[in-house]
Amino acid sequence: MKRISLAVTVAAVMSASASQAQELTLWSHWADQAAKVEFVEGAARAFEEANPGVTINISWYQKEPLYAALKTALTAGQGPDIFYAETDQTEYMENGLVLDLSDGLNWDNIEPWAQEVWGWQDGVYGFPLEAWTVETYTNQAMLEEAGIAMPVGGLEGQAFVDAVAKIAEAGQTPMAQGVGDRPYPGAFLTHEILVKKLGVADYQSLLRGEGVEWTDPRVREALEFAKAIIDAGAHPASFSSIKLGEAHRYFHTSPGAAMFQMGSFYPSRAFAAPDEGGQPDGFPLGIVNGPIPPGAACPECKTIAVGGSFVVNAGTDHADLAVAFLNSMASPEMGNNWLEANLVGTGIKADPSAIEGENATYFQKLAAANAGARYTFGIPVQQMQGTPRETFTQVINQAFPAGLVGVDEVISIMSAAY
Repeated sequence: MKRISLAVTVAAVMSASASQAQELTLWSHWADQAAKVEFVEGAARAFEEANPGVTINISWYQKEPLYAALKTALTAGQGPDIFYAETDQTEYMENGLVLDLSDGLNWDNIEPWAQEVWGWQDGVYGFPLEAWTVETYTNQAMLEEAGIAMPVGGLEGQAFVDAVAKIAEAGQTPMAQGVGDRPYPGAFLTHEILVKKLGVADYQSLLRGEGVEWTDPRVREALEFAKAIIDAGAHPASFSSIKLGEAHRYFHTSPGAAMFQMGSFYPSRAFAAPDEGGQPDGFPLGIVNGPIPPGAACPECKTIAVGGSFVVNAGTDHADLAVAFLNSMASPEMGNNWLEANLVGTGIKADPSAIEGENATYFQKLAAANAGARYTFGIPVQQMQGTPRETFTQVINQAFPAGLVGVDEVISIMSAAY
């Protein structure tokens, strides 16, 4: 597999600008996501302007049609110069279909964790444009009314269980959540407790069946802590049927909840106009870390999921130019532009303190909640495979948080899945 030199990349772009015209092709998901389309199209036009003679032609797809088109094109030894990919698509690296970007991308302007999440064997293969963390969003007014102080770092142990019980006893919902149309939100509570209890390495070992087992005493303690929160009345009675969009509205509008565990793509729905399902004007939104189990090995640990990324086709005739275009997006200014336009995180290093306007406070709160964080990369359904993943979705995402199974059953069922 090829490595791309940044020095060669720059030289190639200068050569292209001064001589014959060159065309780059890019295929991407996000056909119906206007802000993401506008960001990438804007970056392409800026690159063209800075490099006369270069044209970037972008084709936009929905995800499944994109994957089908790529499979056909790449199998035929064709396909675009640059294309959208996600971190679990290791078949691209296994089959030598994408370039190693270890020496090509400007890693000084990309978050350090990106090299780990896109690392495969001895190379690094993706430019991580989109990323999101698992956060605990709070209704600060409801918490204050209940007399509960929720620090940004999160409440530990029995203090969190007591807070949930106090809110539930007042006839309110502690945590809006639902799994009616997604295979992952119901597991947020449990897997964030597990990664804090075990630390990143042992947590990943547990999910992947590579050493730590579900019978480990630490796993039982983490599950018992999650069960105490669930039994205190954490979730709505309609948990099993509430859809993702409905869970947002449940939290911030009606009937209201004190907390909502969600990916930091929360604003993509919540910051819409109220009459379009967004949160009410002036909603007292807070962001804190999730509950910390007693004896946590890593209280600062949490999940980051890297979504839409770009890779470079190993069969391209314009490798240097393709990498140069990706590098044109790797700057703090572009990182901030992405945050402001899309309201979701990115692997580009950004400076939330420099963001101005109506969303500045939100990004400052999000940055505070992630200060000093240590990440595990990918929610469980991205880290797991086969029967364990299917079982996790059924048990940890659905039955356990709904109160249908207990700790012993979870341990037994998950152990059997491996």
